[in-house]
Amino acid sequence: MACQPGRYAPSRQSLPCVLAKLSYLQPTLERPVHYAYEPPAGTPWESHPFDDREIHIADARQLTTRTTVHREGFELWDAPTALNDFSDKDLIIERYYPEVVELACAATGAKRGYVFDHLVRKREADRRALSFGRSAKGEPAAANGRIHNDYTEESGRKRLGLVLAGKNEHAAIGRYSIVNVWRSINVPVLDTPLAVCDARTLAATDLISAEVRYPKRSGDIYLAIHSPWHRWWYFSAMHRNEALVFKQYDSQLSGVARFTPHAAFEHPDAPPDWPLRESIETRCLVVYE
Repeated sequence: MACQPGRYAPSRQSLPCVLAKLSYLQPTLERPVHYAYEPPAGTPWESHPFDDREIHIADARQLTTRTTVHREGFELWDAPTALNDFSDKDLIIERYYPEVVELACAATGAKRGYVFDHLVRKREADRRALSFGRSAKGEPAAANGRIHNDYTEESGRKRLGLVLAGKNEHAAIGRYSIVNVWRSINVPVLDTPLAVCDARTLAATDLISAEVRYPKRSGDIYLAIHSPWHRWWYFSAMHRNEALVFKQYDSQLSGVARFTPHAAFEHPDAPPDWPLRESIETRCLVVYE
């Protein structure tokens, strides 16, 4: 299947695509709320309904020019990791975080970076319909099928102070970004790959600030409402020696990708007996000056 023509048709219309469901937020004037833990009795997990759309998602491996984290908002790197065991949190922090910092700085051109968070995800064994990526207690997080961006304008600014608290350099910071580094940690991902939205096709009005409630805190993310301008991409069969770097916030207000909405999707051609997707996503704040 070839992609439908559109705003950026010269780079897409002759490329192979898959037609798959992506989960947009239905338009609302109220601020959506998600629970990352079991909510109080009588309270729904999600306060607002979602709009599942059949979307053409192009395979970015077929592009003749490389995407970039500052233009489209994402890029794929050949980035083997020395870490073999992603079940040990301490090993991830000790050995994997430095690799992520090096990669994030190489991709963005930043001078230094600070990894502040990571999350290991695994597709549920029963391959249930994708949702917000919640998991049972003690289990890895599931694949997140809601279109979202990890940071908002407000939470992106707030994160700087949280990451650099006590480092005596907050006041001297100029431009900075937050990037997500996403990697398969098992076999190539065929069943629920990650789709990313071309940042050039995104309007500020497409993003809706939402609250995510955790047991002891709350956070702000963007959800997205549908626009026919959006153009979606994925990298087929990503393996553990590759890493997808994509922008989640940029303090520069214009001229660069600032937000890259993304979501897992069920690939229609995934073999039914293929191993479940296992991945790690790592968030890194990078400073340019």
